[in-house]
Amino acid sequence: MADIAQQFFISYAGPDRLWAEWVGWQLKQAGHRVELDRWNWRTGDDFILRMNEALERADAVVALFSDAYFAPERWTQIEWTATIASQNRLVPLEIAPLATGRIPDILSARLRRELHGLDETGALAALRDAVHGPAGPRGPVGFPGTTPATEAVRSTADQPRLPGSTGLPGTWNVRRRNPDFAGREAEMIRLREGLLDGHQTVVQALHGMGGIGKTQLALEYAHRFAGQYDVIWWIDAEQADQIPSSYAALAERLGIAKPAAGTEHNARTLLNHLSGRGGWLIVLDNAEAPGQIEEWLPQGPGHTLITSRNPHWTGIAHQTGLDVFTRSDSQAYLTTRIPGITPEQADGLAHDLGDLPLALAQAAGVIGTGTTLDNYHRLLTTNTARLLKEGDAPGYPLSVAASVTIATDRLAEHHPDAEALLRLGAFLGPEPVPTAWLEKARPQLTTVLGDPDDLLWPRSALQPLARRALARIDHRSFQIHRLTQAVLRDQTTPEQAAAIRADTTTLLATAHPGDPQDPQTWPDWAALTPHLTAPHLEPAGQPTLRQIILDATHYLIRGGQSRPARDLAATLHEAWETDLGPDHPDTLTAAQFLGHATYDVGELAEARRVGEDTLARRRRVLGDDHPDTLQSANDLSVILNNLGEESEAHRIKEDTLARRRRVLGEGHPDTLQSANSFAATLNNVGEHVEARRMNEDTLARRRRALGDDHPETLHSAHSLAATLTYLGEHVEARRMNEDTLARRRRALGDDHPETLHSAHSLAVTLNNLGEHAEARRMNEDTLARRRRALGDDHPDTLRSAHGLAITLKDLGEHVEARRIKEDTFSRRRRALGDDHPDTLSSAHSLAISLHNFGKFAEARRMDEDTLARRRRALGDDHLDTLHSAHSLAITLITLRDHAGAVRLLEDVLNRRRRILGDKHPDTVKAAQSLAGALIKAGRHYEAQRVLGSQKQKKRGRKKR
Repeated sequence: MADIAQQFFISYAGPDRLWAEWVGWQLKQAGHRVELDRWNWRTGDDFILRMNEALERADAVVALFSDAYFAPERWTQIEWTATIASQNRLVPLEIAPLATGRIPDILSARLRRELHGLDETGALAALRDAVHGPAGPRGPVGFPGTTPATEAVRSTADQPRLPGSTGLPGTWNVRRRNPDFAGREAEMIRLREGLLDGHQTVVQALHGMGGIGKTQLALEYAHRFAGQYDVIWWIDAEQADQIPSSYAALAERLGIAKPAAGTEHNARTLLNHLSGRGGWLIVLDNAEAPGQIEEWLPQGPGHTLITSRNPHWTGIAHQTGLDVFTRSDSQAYLTTRIPGITPEQADGLAHDLGDLPLALAQAAGVIGTGTTLDNYHRLLTTNTARLLKEGDAPGYPLSVAASVTIATDRLAEHHPDAEALLRLGAFLGPEPVPTAWLEKARPQLTTVLGDPDDLLWPRSALQPLARRALARIDHRSFQIHRLTQAVLRDQTTPEQAAAIRADTTTLLATAHPGDPQDPQTWPDWAALTPHLTAPHLEPAGQPTLRQIILDATHYLIRGGQSRPARDLAATLHEAWETDLGPDHPDTLTAAQFLGHATYDVGELAEARRVGEDTLARRRRVLGDDHPDTLQSANDLSVILNNLGEESEAHRIKEDTLARRRRVLGEGHPDTLQSANSFAATLNNVGEHVEARRMNEDTLARRRRALGDDHPETLHSAHSLAATLTYLGEHVEARRMNEDTLARRRRALGDDHPETLHSAHSLAVTLNNLGEHAEARRMNEDTLARRRRALGDDHPDTLRSAHGLAITLKDLGEHVEARRIKEDTFSRRRRALGDDHPDTLSSAHSLAISLHNFGKFAEARRMDEDTLARRRRALGDDHLDTLHSAHSLAITLITLRDHAGAVRLLEDVLNRRRRILGDKHPDTVKAAQSLAGALIKAGRHYEAQRVLGSQKQKKRGRKKR
């Protein structure tokens, strides 16, 4: 590398931050520009993208090699091979001896300089050689041939010390390091950068709930960066009046105390001493009263670190809120502490413990001493408070239960109104609780206290919770950790619990957001539903909550959350079938939603069983024409349609539509639902003109009544676009599909099932228009989203796979298209059966691929079987039947069975003319194929007559 100012990116693992600072400082002193890696890369992060972004900004990447740098959870051999190993701009520096086999093979032969084990002069020389090469003079500081960098360089007084060159500070009273400390690398980096931000005294306050690891992070910081300080003094600051004594002890250790002067005098002497020197770190652990602490904060070029439950340090310190572990940190901690635990088990345990570091440590202590994971889960449900007292948690002075109990007792002593509100919140879910609910329900609540004339309630009751980190508060909501809730519930008497449950029921009942089918209400439903379904609330047993929890289930269905909807509906149905009876209206509504959600997750056979039972019960209890009965009939018809039983589905839909028109009227939303559903059936039987008329009428009515962006309106627009596709009007179908997709994305989100229906339909239309590349992109995106949301075997996922295969075939990628077709065909046969329309679509498409690969006999066999099954299941005039007949005829032409091909194509042409008209693309294709078959058979005159007749019909239509 040339000896000119360059831009360096320093890549390092979190524990090696000191080395990154030292190398960066030396490069800056030499006039270079430096950027430290701020990413805590892990498996799942896009390492290639991150490193390529760094290389775009930098002339070279300085990589600091250590065992932590090559930890397997950070990145893979493949990622190294793809990016770093191919870069000539990589400057590798070994900062610690590497374990055997730690470095990836692809990098093992790469020349790297060792910085570890050297003194300052030797390390500087090795760094210079690595960056600039061995030529040129070596100086003790900086590199030759450089100019000052544009980025500000610190003075030599701030120069970081060579890591490992010093031991612990000369003045030090910090307890031993926690060997089980894990995670928190991103927080550690933010803390370090915050403390380095400025030349004067920097005060950083770490705040968060008990057990979240504030003290542990401060302790790890003190040990990790010990070599950068001359003095590190740890003070237990919970009792603010004891701080002067700790300062006096430090003054004595530094030799500046006067024994006869008294504690406060020596404490002031110490503060004055610190104001004139740097290199010190004061840790005020567990400080709770900012007003009492402020006067004892040191001034001068050093660092002060505060840990506190209290978040209110504005004007005193830079604040950093410490949250629970990320799930990946929780899993990494548990898999390290509990041998044999699987990632799935670790994920489940972390969820149940709310990712609280102290709780994870306690759980690891209990499970690691002979308790099985299953038994721990059981005890966590049945004996929460007792269990949260158990388990060795190194570095934590209190258990979760003790921490919550002490904080709550202190709260009750000084703020009984806040303690009452805390206990109310303990019986809700662990998600945020909007304070607007409290304001609305306050007159009806019996367990909350406080002055009725307090205009600032509930804020006045919530602030003490925030100061003690018993709840997280913002301007709209408050949130209590699930383990805090569990301890509080276990400490509540049955009489108290009954009164609080009554209040929570009242609170939730008054929070009803409105129509669950209206997307405008969905954010409020999303906030409410987790509380309605909190297991300890026993919502199924609360009569006043039945309607709202049914509406919540309906919201989940309409919001595309089919699995949570299915689980909730199943829970309600099971409970109410026992408590209320199988024919109770609420039980039947739960059954209706269960059938709907079961259908949405792709379990069609079970959905049919539930749907048939619900319809039979409603007919018997309510009568054939009751709106609820007709809703069940509509739902069952949709299920039957997707099971391939189109004839029975058609009969039920036609009957339901007639009854709804008579009972409810033409414009009723339920009638329009039936009209939309019946139009889809008309498409299935080839009556596309009538389907179009019905869809246009339904769309117009829904637009007038509901607006352009309502989900039901968009459902009609989607259905009309599908009908236009059947009619061959692909340009107009594309316009409608694009508009509907844009509206659904805006209203429902990119991953909503209905949005993905529109994306799939648009991809089909694009393919029909010959825009295969864009169709492929959309198919691939939709397939990926459906696989992620629904699974590989869901009917919608398989429709996307089928559509992608067709597009790949049209792009000439026949091998991949055939592979996908075979896989889709196999999955559909297994899930849907041999005669299902979707299975037959796969069989038809696979036969085309076999033909394209020259396997004509096999293609013929498959076409003949598919044609026979479609005739039997769908009828001779169904468009899918005609597609199979056309495909078989093409294969017969190739096999020189021209007479058989002509017979088939004559029939196909006549039927398509009658059903679709002469101008439809499928009719035109049939005429062209028939003419070709006649020519192959030597019947040229008849071929000319077919083509001439087709042209004449087109001209005649134009004249009319």
